[in-house]
Amino acid sequence: MKFNVLLILLFVCVLNLTAARVDTLYVKSEVMNKSIPNLVIVPDSYDAQKSSAFPVLYLLHGASADYKDWLRKAPHLREYVDLYNFIIVCPDGGHTSWYFDSPVDPTMQYETYVSKELIKKVDHSYRTIKNRNGRAITGLSMGGHGAFYLAFRHQDIWGAAGSTSGGLDIRPFPNNWNIAKRLGSYAENKDNWENNTVINLVYLLDGSKLKLIFDCGVDDFFYDCNKRMHEKLLQRNIPHDYIERPGKHNTKYWANSIKYQLMFFHEFFISQKSK
Repeated sequence: MKFNVLLILLFVCVLNLTAARVDTLYVKSEVMNKSIPNLVIVPDSYDAQKSSAFPVLYLLHGASADYKDWLRKAPHLREYVDLYNFIIVCPDGGHTSWYFDSPVDPTMQYETYVSKELIKKVDHSYRTIKNRNGRAITGLSMGGHGAFYLAFRHQDIWGAAGSTSGGLDIRPFPNNWNIAKRLGSYAENKDNWENNTVINLVYLLDGSKLKLIFDCGVDDFFYDCNKRMHEKLLQRNIPHDYIERPGKHNTKYWANSIKYQLMFFHEFFISQKSK
């Protein structure tokens, strides 16, 4: 019995020695004049493959959450990082930033932060592939909006983008999640809302640069806007992977969804190696 216990303890120790490591990377944002924490999950192979550069997936959290939220919701991310051999970066996007540069609140400039300041710091701090072939971005809910928003507007930075349960059209929710604090009220600032809702940014896509995947549960309050996004992309002949499945706007759905998205991004990174 004692021998079996020792074997189990030894096995656990070996797993801990070979598991992906989790770093906290602090980035000084000049545009917002504050230090922002970010979670970085690095595969176990990183230290051994000292001559290799690694792809990076930027993974955005939802409203009222923080940079640690994805790892709490989906702790198996560490296993997938080791399996697929890429880095995951989870930025802190503020509780309700929506990942754009607010035209009414200078303390909320998260488009500039993620697309410029964070990218620069990550590429400086880790051995990364420093071009769009080695970068992807996705997120849940507010983070799904943010991932598509940033990728659509910065196709020179990211080569693939995803969203799970994303708020891809914010206009039906003028009184929710502090969006009005970031854009002003819809009644008085309609242009801000129209110009910053993801579904209105499809015109930026040409169908060849950005690889897209998104999904939503059929019982999610964002289901309608995801379905409309899918239909709009079809009308514009923009290639994409779209999945709808049973599910609500909750952790159970996201922990399941992210597994398929990680596979999608792994295949994207593999396809870019020869380019």
